[in-house]
Amino acid sequence: MKKIAVIGAGTMGNGIAHTFAQYGYHVQLIDISQAALDKGLATITKNLDRMVSKEKITEETKNNTLQNITTYTNLKEGVQNVELVVEAATENIDLKLKIFKDLDEVCTEDTILATNTSSISITQIAAATSKPEKVIGMHFMNPVPIMKLVEIIRGYNTSDAVMNTIVQLTKDIQKVPVAVNDYPGFVANRILMPMINESIETLYNGVAGVAEIDTVMKLGMAHPMGPLQLADFIGLDVCLSILQVMYDGFKNPKYAPCPLLVNMVTAGKLGVKSGEGFYDYSESKKASTVSKQFLK
Repeated sequence: MKKIAVIGAGTMGNGIAHTFAQYGYHVQLIDISQAALDKGLATITKNLDRMVSKEKITEETKNNTLQNITTYTNLKEGVQNVELVVEAATENIDLKLKIFKDLDEVCTEDTILATNTSSISITQIAAATSKPEKVIGMHFMNPVPIMKLVEIIRGYNTSDAVMNTIVQLTKDIQKVPVAVNDYPGFVANRILMPMINESIETLYNGVAGVAEIDTVMKLGMAHPMGPLQLADFIGLDVCLSILQVMYDGFKNPKYAPCPLLVNMVTAGKLGVKSGEGFYDYSESKKASTVSKQFLK
């Protein structure tokens, strides 16, 4: 496998493209927006420069990585002659189903179709295609170039051959594949999101402030990052979407999103990506408790 297409040039997409390109794969990075592609390449370049400065890679590796990436705004052109497509679009079921329906029409029968979804059913996504045995989940962790884990999610119809190929490919890019079954949230988010949601509930109920909650979890539980800060980095809209998928899938009130989370997303306070979430990232980048208006 030498040619891989990645759909989506956002945080996860550019990280996935960066990782494959760094390990010698030719990556065809696709997005509907040229501006998004330019921004994605700028992020990859910045991250590579950081790795060079830390002597993690050489300048030659950086240049080779960038040369391995070609950008496209046309899906049909972008998936030509690739052996694997990794979809890393927004965590929206309707969008993903449309993408996979379109991929089914323009990809060859041998192309493996992977999704980086963090919660949506692989079986449901695969059902939008005529080749569900070729569809699999590859849930990378953020930041992709650094984090070792990749959850490999097998859909109901995913073939053994596809499963084995993706597990080996994950090892080839120096990641650790962990095979899990296809249930809402899989393993990582089924455990993580209720913890984040409960942390938001703790804030919402006035038990403690943002910094206090995160400090307890960092110093008391040895977490490298507090759950509220982590939510900001993931994106509060993404957290809300995942919780909604699990709530709909399990019909269990323990997955119901906290009203504070819903209000913050509605107000556009999405975390790092919007400049403000539970912390203020717009200027000082220092801890700033959430505005009192959201606690009403």
